[in-house]
Amino acid sequence: MKNITPGIQKFLKYLFSGGVILITVTIVSLLIANSSFGSSYINLFGKHLGFEFGVIHLNETIGHWINDGLMALFFLLVGLEIKRELLVGELSSRSKAMLPLIAAIGGMLIPALIYLLLNNGTETSHGWGVPMATDIAFALAILIMLGSRVPIGLKIFLTALAIIDDLGAVLVIAFFYTHDLQLNYLLFALIPVAMLAILNKFRNQNLVLYLLFGLVLWYCFLKSGIHATIAGVLLALFIPLNVTKSEKENSSESPLERLEHNLHGFVNLFILPLFAIANTALIIDGSILSKLTSGLSLGVICGLFIGKPVGITFFSWIAVKSKAATLPTSVNWQHIIGAGILGGIGFTMSIFISMLAFTDPSHQDLSKVSILIASVLSGVIGFVLIKRIKVR
Repeated sequence: MKNITPGIQKFLKYLFSGGVILITVTIVSLLIANSSFGSSYINLFGKHLGFEFGVIHLNETIGHWINDGLMALFFLLVGLEIKRELLVGELSSRSKAMLPLIAAIGGMLIPALIYLLLNNGTETSHGWGVPMATDIAFALAILIMLGSRVPIGLKIFLTALAIIDDLGAVLVIAFFYTHDLQLNYLLFALIPVAMLAILNKFRNQNLVLYLLFGLVLWYCFLKSGIHATIAGVLLALFIPLNVTKSEKENSSESPLERLEHNLHGFVNLFILPLFAIANTALIIDGSILSKLTSGLSLGVICGLFIGKPVGITFFSWIAVKSKAATLPTSVNWQHIIGAGILGGIGFTMSIFISMLAFTDPSHQDLSKVSILIASVLSGVIGFVLIKRIKVR
């Protein structure tokens, strides 16, 4: 593990246990939803919780509190990881970044194109963003399960690819799945943004101040029509990371590193499992199963299970053949294909995007079932393929 940056080592630390918990709670959630307690269980996430305090009005369902509130912390963690890797990690130099960058672009474009081809001219065509995302926790948890059979270079490649993939998903959400903008709240959002910029400019080390202004920013985004979780990513960009020699000498751990360290366990072991529970509370009956051959379902399944490995592998091949990038040490094309298949595990981010892409609950449920099918196929086949690769 000596070739992996400390940030990634911390990141990988929680993935195996987090991935196992995600699998477990998803199975349990589906079993309860399809039992005699199903209706009560599903209705639980539709109950409203809220309060009013002066001009602040918050009254959301439990499901929305999870998806719009707690998931903002997940996106904050994503933003912290993206910033760190861009500044000092595996994306900090051209030579390190080119292969996962190009591979990630292919892994986003091809699934989206496959989905659009299968849904062209239909009411579900705007769901093209659903098969673009990779669930980094699941994908890397499977690599960790394979142990020493997986070269360190492949773990780094898939981690960097998934981080770029997350950035792509954030941009897709911000630009294509934002509706009914309230300009007054966007103007109000400039105030916390300005304060965060000032704190960053003077390298303020007080995390509490950043989080307080981040909370104000989250509320402004929630009311503006821009998805509130984007506030988490924006907040992360302002939190300082010590990159100069003097900064490192004066502080053992930067605000970014402290926050990232504190968030990892909470997000991977609590928030993501809770998100999985809330968003897989769905009844799988004949009406859903009969629609698995629809354009929506095939677009999601084929986009993730076929589009991801094709896009990642083909664009990686172009990058290497054009000498824009090189394969990591001890990594061969079988490894890249295997990583591409694991990239088809959409789950968390794909389910999240499906909730934004579709307003019809039946479309949301069908999309979720299709994501689960594609993720299981990708996980099992990716695991078997990489396991069969001879260790040199």
